[in-house]
Amino acid sequence: MKTLVLSLLVAVALAERPPLSYDAPAPHASSPVQQVPIIRDERVHPAADGTYSFDVETGDGMTRHESGGPGGAQQGTVSFTFPDGQVFNLQFVADANGYQPQSPFLPVAPAFPHPIPAHALEQIERGRLELEARARENQRQSSTQEQAAPSRQYGQPQ
Repeated sequence: MKTLVLSLLVAVALAERPPLSYDAPAPHASSPVQQVPIIRDERVHPAADGTYSFDVETGDGMTRHESGGPGGAQQGTVSFTFPDGQVFNLQFVADANGYQPQSPFLPVAPAFPHPIPAHALEQIERGRLELEARARENQRQSSTQEQAAPSRQYGQPQ
């Protein structure tokens, strides 16, 4: 009986164990890769002073222009058409102030400083009044302690 129970436990343990091998996904038919021709590719490699530029345009309407000069400042544009027909345009400058893109497609942060809510202003005022009251109380206590302390004269025994 013990042998039967033991063999059943071993069979169950082996049946629940995950497979130890990995099978690659089955290949699936995909649409053929469309090659997009490059219509224009004009490049000016870095000159002795560091200036460079390039203009690229592809058959699907994507364009990119970038140029840079001494000091690391760069500027350029990127343009392409979304599948729904919208034209994406981006202008950028990258200089000592960082990368600064401009496009109507980029999200815009809310104006700052934003208005402070009334409840926050009330809490700030409450804290200010509490600090003033605490300062007045500390001042009162210190003046009371000074008045209560007997004045000492040097040379007199206590």
